[in-house]
Amino acid sequence: MVKLSIIIVNYKVPYFLEQCLLSVQAASKNITSEIIVVDNNSADQSCSMIRKKFSEVKLIENKKNIGFSKANNQGVAVAEGEFVLILNPDTVIAENTFEKVLSFADKKENLGAIGIKFIDGTGNFLPESKRNIPTIKIANQKIRGNTHKYYANYIDENGIAKVEILTGAFMLMKRKVYLKVGGFDEDYFMFGEDIDLSYKLLNQGFLNYYFGETAMIHYKGESTVKDLTYLKNFYNAMQIFYKKHYKVNLLSNLVSKMAVKAMVLLKSNIKQADIKNDNKVFSLLYIGNNEDVFKKLKQKNKPQSAEINNKLPKDCSSFDTIVFDNTVISNKEIIENIMKLKAVKISKRIIPNSTCFFIGSDSSTGRGEVIEF
Repeated sequence: MVKLSIIIVNYKVPYFLEQCLLSVQAASKNITSEIIVVDNNSADQSCSMIRKKFSEVKLIENKKNIGFSKANNQGVAVAEGEFVLILNPDTVIAENTFEKVLSFADKKENLGAIGIKFIDGTGNFLPESKRNIPTIKIANQKIRGNTHKYYANYIDENGIAKVEILTGAFMLMKRKVYLKVGGFDEDYFMFGEDIDLSYKLLNQGFLNYYFGETAMIHYKGESTVKDLTYLKNFYNAMQIFYKKHYKVNLLSNLVSKMAVKAMVLLKSNIKQADIKNDNKVFSLLYIGNNEDVFKKLKQKNKPQSAEINNKLPKDCSSFDTIVFDNTVISNKEIIENIMKLKAVKISKRIIPNSTCFFIGSDSSTGRGEVIEF
């Protein structure tokens, strides 16, 4: 029997998807699992890359972009695992994550969904890893800068606790539970569906958990282009949630619309500022032992100085870019090192195992960077 089915919905992020699949393979070595990728008509090399490099993956190729909710439901419909994991393609999983989370899940009764600790590409904790129900009042407080009740800040980021709302970048639950509550509501095209699913689980007597004893990288911006379509989808998703689960009068409905619109505009402004960042490399630190790769990195980036090392030195402050080679250092170690360096102003990049590109992001609101060498 298959223990875990990993469902990944992809849209135009082939490099991030490849890195994600490699990390999922490494994390699945000691469990019976299957990987299902649902591609929403990416029109790039995503599907050909899967067929060429990941022949064991079950690939569903949609002829149009049917959205996040419907695509995940497609994947779960063909899944055979006792558990299903909804996973974003712009993520990197540690080698022991699945075993740790499944061990925890097997011990819980009335289990809804489990989420884990997210960090962005710089090593900073992402508070959306654990959230409270976004009532209109709480959403309005968040707009005014008070996120105390929006995020579940009472839970330690490394702790374990019951939580109300999880994020669809990583949601693990029993397949029969997913099906019992109807999976993702297909009225949501993108955004809000994870809030809705978490809320449905709670309403039907299931318990959601935050499991902070393992972490993953969630680049966050990679699979979502922050354009007018993004703004429209985000805005509409929150309105769907309020209409489905709250009795709103004309005044409160207007207030919620204004709050969501303000949030969207704020996110839009952050994104525009992030695009202008200068990614020029002046000093490069390569953590690996492949001299050919090191030479290619120097030729591609033309840094003023570059060093090669098998392990992370105590002081990295003299470098502006660090590149971890996953052929030498595990994803778990990379994630831990990136978290250690979160206070250091240095770009963190990863060469996925046996690939010829490095990948990373300097902001949780940005679209990241992929460079072939």
